[in-house]
Amino acid sequence: MLFNLLPAFADDFQFFNLFRYLTFRAGGAVITALILSFVLGPSLIRWLKKKQGEGQPIREDGPESHLLTKRGTPTMGGVLILFSLTVSTLLWADLSNLYVWTVLLVTGGFGLIGFADDYLKLTKRNTKGLSGKLKLVAQLAISGSAAAVIMTTADPALATGVSVPFFKDLLIDLGILFIPFAMIVMTGSSNAVNLTDGLDGLAIVPVMIAAGVFALIAYLAGNTVFSEYLQILYVPGAGELAIICASLCGASLGFLWFNAPPAMVFMGDTGSLACGGALGAIAVVAKHELVLAIVGGLFVLETVSVIVQVASFKLTGKRVFRMAPLHHHFEKKGWAEPTIVIRFWIIASVLALAGLATLKLR
Repeated sequence: MLFNLLPAFADDFQFFNLFRYLTFRAGGAVITALILSFVLGPSLIRWLKKKQGEGQPIREDGPESHLLTKRGTPTMGGVLILFSLTVSTLLWADLSNLYVWTVLLVTGGFGLIGFADDYLKLTKRNTKGLSGKLKLVAQLAISGSAAAVIMTTADPALATGVSVPFFKDLLIDLGILFIPFAMIVMTGSSNAVNLTDGLDGLAIVPVMIAAGVFALIAYLAGNTVFSEYLQILYVPGAGELAIICASLCGASLGFLWFNAPPAMVFMGDTGSLACGGALGAIAVVAKHELVLAIVGGLFVLETVSVIVQVASFKLTGKRVFRMAPLHHHFEKKGWAEPTIVIRFWIIASVLALAGLATLKLR
């Protein structure tokens, strides 16, 4: 909004010229989201505790320690992330950019699905929530709509293409199959973050790391000079998504203040589905869908562990891991929760650096 209003007065107030610059606005977005999280967090947590009573239902078949350490902790903290991200984005982004609204649609839509899921878990006092099929259908409907908008908005030469990391000019044209591909990216990313969100602080830091990486990728892909120098695809308008990524970084950092072990609040599906959907949508717009699988490799590992566990049990009757997702396997092996969380953060950081390397190694 500030971008659309203030630069018009730059001739009279030179300071307003700063609002033309993407880097300045990205910095403002981080700080705004962070301050909103810090200011609103304590009040929201008190309100959630009052309304939820016993807090988030804990899986009876999960690690035994969770029944003691997690009981009574409120959920739906993702509302704080969503609010801070949305307000910060609306304040600092170019609101005439259709990509901005599309990503916000996916983020908010997936957040509403997560909110409904969390609400049902709380009211029914079990861990089931929405049925898996209903949740998936809703996610696919939102991501399909977003994919269609992205495809029609993009440059026709890029609209249905998928770039391949490490290759300069390789663009695979999927044609109409681009829409289901984009739906899989957005929905898969959303559910992968959801599966990772099982320990205090475990998911939010990798989300923040991935958002930081994609802030840079979006900025570079939306800049003609840098995209030509790095020989990556130039995507007009994608640079504005750096504002959403910056807002997500600030909101995640603010939420981590309350989610650090021992957590005062859980993000719940409200936050995890929204954050994952946002990353997936941004990757689709910036034409770095495959790079997301590298940058968000931790989320991929967690998802694969669940798939392998289920497939192995159905086919052979045996389990590969002591418990899935992967972080619970290490809990069952006796690793302390902070040890698992910090080591997984390290893995996420290394994978983020590997994803960044794809920008130059071509």
